[in-house]
Amino acid sequence: MLMPVLAVLLGLVLLIWSAEKFIDGAAATSRWLGLSPLLIGMLVIGFGTSAPEMMVSVLAAIQGSPGLAVGNAYGSNIANIGLVLGAVALLAPLAVDSGVVRREMPVLLAVTLLTGWMLLDGWVSRWEAVLLLAVLVLLITISIIYSRSSQDDAFVDEVSAILENQPMSRGNALMWTLVGLTLLIISSRLLVWGAVDIAVAFGVSELIIGLTVVAIGTSLPELASSISALRRKEHEMVLGNVVGSNLFNTLGVVGLAGIIVPIETGSEVLTRDWLVMLVMTVMMMLFAFSWRGRTRLINRWEGGFLLLVFVAYTLYMISVVVAS
Repeated sequence: MLMPVLAVLLGLVLLIWSAEKFIDGAAATSRWLGLSPLLIGMLVIGFGTSAPEMMVSVLAAIQGSPGLAVGNAYGSNIANIGLVLGAVALLAPLAVDSGVVRREMPVLLAVTLLTGWMLLDGWVSRWEAVLLLAVLVLLITISIIYSRSSQDDAFVDEVSAILENQPMSRGNALMWTLVGLTLLIISSRLLVWGAVDIAVAFGVSELIIGLTVVAIGTSLPELASSISALRRKEHEMVLGNVVGSNLFNTLGVVGLAGIIVPIETGSEVLTRDWLVMLVMTVMMMLFAFSWRGRTRLINRWEGGFLLLVFVAYTLYMISVVVAS
């Protein structure tokens, strides 16, 4: 039992460090390749923070643990909104005035509803997984087209500032991209092995382990990057990281795992986990939107409420483990 626990702890620490190096290297490499700040912010940084979830879920599916894969994706979405966004807004109110983020949140809601429809039969089939990946490709394509237009946006300004403040040579950018990616794979294998062994030892489902321990662990890079952005007063990056990561988790992470092996979700995923994810997505939208077109603050009360919902959900999941 000691070895699986050590594997999970070591895997999480290595996963967080390698994800940060991978994102830094990939962002710098993208700039050397001439990508716009908007595209780097939405795809490389926003989606890149989902690299741990992607690696863990793909390896879990390959090793015959699809429940861990879908639990990791949906649990991370819940943690991103409740733990990451909630905790950061509790520390300091977040100003939201980016048109990019406001356009992405309705898309996230639509994608969440699409996955709910897919879960009605208790499965994510290969064809449904292909559909999820196709939607992701479509969104990326739209982002590329939009990035070619020169429009002022707070999110774009913050990404540009980050890239200017963290210069990296072409060689170092490529090196850290490859090193980060390699260590992501190694740490993900450690984490999946340890998580599956712990689930077997305690007699709980891999889904619950994925929704709790693994999901919170793989959301730590989002939390670290969001707190760092908050210190620099880059509020748009905080919400942009959460929205971009949740989009990639829902479409890319579940889609890749579902193509490897069809995922049996069971009714509890729809009626419990997906429902919590949907409610928290709607709450995030309501807190972030300004219907009069002004800058909107996600205040401490709203951040505290999101964090409270996350804590209540996590405690409920722990009670399920104890009861079993």
